[in-house]
Amino acid sequence: MTSRQNEIRFQEALRQGRSLYGTLVTSTSPRSIEALAGLGLDCVMIDTEHIPLAWDQLGWMCRAYRGIGIVPIVRIPKADPFDACRVLDVGAGGVVAAYLETAGEVALLRGATKLRPLKGRKLEQLLSAGARPEGELGEYVRARNAGNILLVNIESVAALEALDEILAVPDLDGVLIGPHDLSCSLGVPEQYDHPLFENAMQEIISKARSKNVGAGVHNLPRLDQEIRWKKVGLNLILHLSDVTFLRTGLSQNLRALREATGETTGGEVAKAIIV
Repeated sequence: MTSRQNEIRFQEALRQGRSLYGTLVTSTSPRSIEALAGLGLDCVMIDTEHIPLAWDQLGWMCRAYRGIGIVPIVRIPKADPFDACRVLDVGAGGVVAAYLETAGEVALLRGATKLRPLKGRKLEQLLSAGARPEGELGEYVRARNAGNILLVNIESVAALEALDEILAVPDLDGVLIGPHDLSCSLGVPEQYDHPLFENAMQEIISKARSKNVGAGVHNLPRLDQEIRWKKVGLNLILHLSDVTFLRTGLSQNLRALREATGETTGGEVAKAIIV
């Protein structure tokens, strides 16, 4: 048993095409962690791109989720190898970088997640050649970085055009499709049934799986869409978020309460304070 055993299993499942499920978490409450325990989640994504989190908050969240057997994947705003190193240092099981468009960006993240502690010219030489260290150093680096998961967001036409080069970067564990940004980049915002979007999804999934790289998605709006693409080959689904479930659940229950008592409106106090 190692402290990274769950992460290693997660990597293996990603590459082998086995199903993995997670959700986006925004709450820093310890009760949220308790609520997700035992639900069969493989991972959670903790987003530092859109959510302000202090490093100490991020650290205890990562370690708390790991403590209940859920792999914490931290999304960083861009392909910054220093941020990637830092989130691993505070306890993340893996890193996903937002809106990548080049193989060079993926290579930088590979150095930060898969080839630590190499730096400087030695690291640059390995990255430029797409190589791995050999001999005793190679064994040391592999053991030290075992379980460090590397995912990249594919969210634009430019990323689609560079997809073959991105997938050719060694040690990439998976790609994560961002449907909203991808649809906007394609010129069909939020039209997830549009042929342009569907063709892009098909291309990403088929190319990733052909390279034994995991294919994931975050935040498709409908469950039937996730099911459809899972049948095509998608094997990592980050289903909605805690905020989405809070809003949806409250909306449905409040509507049912009002309809049961013949009310047609609600939120009188809220309406009174809206300017």
